[in-house]
Amino acid sequence: MFTFLKSWKQDLPAGLVVFLVALPLCLGIGLASTSVLGQDGLPSVMTGVLAGIVGGTVVALLSNSRLGVSGPAAGLITIVLAAIQELGSFDTFLLALVLAGLIQFALAFVGFGLLANYVPTAVIKGMLAAIGITLILKEIPHLLGYDNDFFGDESFWQFDGHNTFSELFYALNAFEPGAVVIGLVAVFLLLSFDSKWIKKQRWSTYIPGALVVVLFGIVSNQFLTGDMHLTGKHLVQVPDLHSWKQIKSIFHTPNWTQFGNSKVWVIAVTLAIVGSLETLLSVEATDKLDPKKHKTNPHRELKAQGIGNLVSGLIGGLPITQVIVRSSANIAAGGQSKLAAFIHGLLLVISILFLGGILNMIPLAALAAVLVLVGYKLAKWSVFVEMYQKGLAQFIPFVTTILAILLTDLLKGIAIGILVAIFYVLKRNYQNHFTKEDSLEGFKLILSEEVTFLNKGGILEALEAHKLQRITIDASRTKSIDQDVLEALQEFKFNAEQEGRPEIIFINL
Repeated sequence: MFTFLKSWKQDLPAGLVVFLVALPLCLGIGLASTSVLGQDGLPSVMTGVLAGIVGGTVVALLSNSRLGVSGPAAGLITIVLAAIQELGSFDTFLLALVLAGLIQFALAFVGFGLLANYVPTAVIKGMLAAIGITLILKEIPHLLGYDNDFFGDESFWQFDGHNTFSELFYALNAFEPGAVVIGLVAVFLLLSFDSKWIKKQRWSTYIPGALVVVLFGIVSNQFLTGDMHLTGKHLVQVPDLHSWKQIKSIFHTPNWTQFGNSKVWVIAVTLAIVGSLETLLSVEATDKLDPKKHKTNPHRELKAQGIGNLVSGLIGGLPITQVIVRSSANIAAGGQSKLAAFIHGLLLVISILFLGGILNMIPLAALAAVLVLVGYKLAKWSVFVEMYQKGLAQFIPFVTTILAILLTDLLKGIAIGILVAIFYVLKRNYQNHFTKEDSLEGFKLILSEEVTFLNKGGILEALEAHKLQRITIDASRTKSIDQDVLEALQEFKFNAEQEGRPEIIFINL
């Protein structure tokens, strides 16, 4: 039952890396998701952290995803903001989240988990590369000390009024020298830890580069003086809890009196469906990144996520999904089992209760460097070369998905990528599912085993090109033929007879 404990030596440092990545993301997503309430400080910040704790403990224990990590998702921020505004209070929103968890749990029993199987591989790989590029572009401003946008933003249009590309321009014109020094050295250190020479060293297995970078950031900032010294928004800002009263204040409970409110149910269904889609996409992507190619049970994952959202709603957290950024950080750090995700959840609890003062000394530039390296590993040039070599039918949906995600958001980008992939499926079906033979006796068209309406256009095109010849249409191998195709063939034969063209012969039709 506890076989995953055997890999604790690898999972402990991996869990630490995931924790360092997740903490600022949880804080940023928490602030952004509840900014509409006009609350600063404990309640708004902690909504994201509570969701991260539930994702790292409850969901990690219930899921069978080997390396997936769950927590608050940046992709749901817009939905959460709109929901809180429409419902009028955060407590009523929590009721919607509890119901969403129950709905999500129910979706697992009606086959909803199989949806990810219908997303083409080219689109999944495009999603991974797009997330990698987005991470790099979004973290460069934090790497330079321009921290106006919240940490973990993934959307093209940002809360500070800029977009992904304009933010880079502002960052280059308003950078912090101290952050630049810490950020660039942090990137160099991480690249060094990723080198073959360092990886050969036995100690590198137990000392993750991300931890070294964070310690470097804390220490170096203490020695920087004047304008170089980083303070305030350039550092992690975790609430420092000193009393039981403060701890109790971070928890919120649902407003059960709104159970009959139709708006609550509409938002619950929306959260359940969108959250489930994001989870299933992340599960599919994480399984593809997994070196051991473990296959996660999507139905069990939805059940775990549903219970996780139920718990998060009961205590005052945000919606939870499996998140590819944290999952890929886990894989890159050498995680071997779900113990790594659980360790990250425990570290979130410990840090909030006991380590607030230390965590608030970490420069965001150091953490941005960690995410930039995570992004680089997701969007390596070799991935683009590999997809190009597979042909345009794979490469164009891949590139389209990347561009669509960069210019919109994850789900819209995936939808656009799927549409382009479907075009190539239609094109392939238009051309395939029959073979042609030319001889002195005439033209012969041999249908395949399965002929659908998608093949009608290609079949008619081939027949029109040979309509002045004697044509034989052979369906002796065909097990199933769409009625649309059958009617089209009969019409073609009828028209040939009316126009006095060479005869059309049907075999087994």
